[in-house]
Amino acid sequence: MADEIPDREPVLEIQFHPAGIRRGVGYLFLTRRHSRFLTVLGGALLLLILFGLVVTPSVVANRFRLARYRQLAEERSQQGRRLEQLTSELEELASWGEELHLKTGRILLTYGLDNEDSIGQGGFPYSTPDPIATIYADAVQHGQGMKAQVSEQVAVLGTFLDELETFETAHNEQVRVTPSVCPLAEREFVLTSPFGRRRSPFTKQIDNHPGLDLAATTGTQIRAPADAVVVFAGRYPSRQSVSWWRYGNLVALAHGERFITLFGHCDEILVKSGQEVAQGEVIASVGNSGWSTSPHLHYEVRRKQEDGRFQPVDPRIYILDHRWRDEEQLLIRSRQAPDLSDFEPLPRLIAR
Repeated sequence: MADEIPDREPVLEIQFHPAGIRRGVGYLFLTRRHSRFLTVLGGALLLLILFGLVVTPSVVANRFRLARYRQLAEERSQQGRRLEQLTSELEELASWGEELHLKTGRILLTYGLDNEDSIGQGGFPYSTPDPIATIYADAVQHGQGMKAQVSEQVAVLGTFLDELETFETAHNEQVRVTPSVCPLAEREFVLTSPFGRRRSPFTKQIDNHPGLDLAATTGTQIRAPADAVVVFAGRYPSRQSVSWWRYGNLVALAHGERFITLFGHCDEILVKSGQEVAQGEVIASVGNSGWSTSPHLHYEVRRKQEDGRFQPVDPRIYILDHRWRDEEQLLIRSRQAPDLSDFEPLPRLIAR
């Protein structure tokens, strides 16, 4: 049509009038093509703005949620590490409780009590709640189990200790004369030969060793394991017993009517027969006298039986101030009567 305007013909004129009259007026001519381009561009910008208004809150919220998630993940990680630490502490407490349980068992045995009859023996069954659904479920369940176990141990140990306190109060004299400490100071000895069956270093035959051999340097102080009376101090006459002469310089202590302790191969003897000694008092020093291959203390604990004989018992049971590696096995073996056929009975000068 004749009145149609070509795309390149100006359809819009924009004038720019400067503030000063010295400058000319500026003109901007826009064609139809320019108008369509500006319209499309404006629409695109409007859509972009609308899209931003819609999407921005969700993006911001997601950013906050991500930050919160990372914070919670870090807190959970910290709690997991704390849970592992607490579980480890509970395991240490459980191990400590087991050691105390063994020690109370040794104390009961030392006093002549049967811990099988103790009301604290065995404890009570414990249960744990179902674990919470979490990546730490196993650790939580393990921790709950350890907590229940420790709670049980504390309750059982409390009962044992109450029983021991009652017994010690009622039998103070018996407690005072029960050998319960090591005759050598901690860290001053090495156990070289335990109680029981062994190969003799002299005869090379299997025999029963009625005590402990505690290696120590010559001159190491030997202490009384409980209040006692010295019943022998010196070298046993060979004409009366070669076996006891082999003990070398020997000290024998009578602890009431129930126990006699023997200390062989001494160097210097510091007490005399008939003398009263208190627990911890120095009675002799470690030596190498008698049948001995090197400086050491031969220590025996003999307990009076119903037939009146003094039977050798494992001294480790009665050494309550030292931790032995096989204490649980000691308690088991202590309830089994040993073969006494090779044990030398106490001589007349000692078992008066």
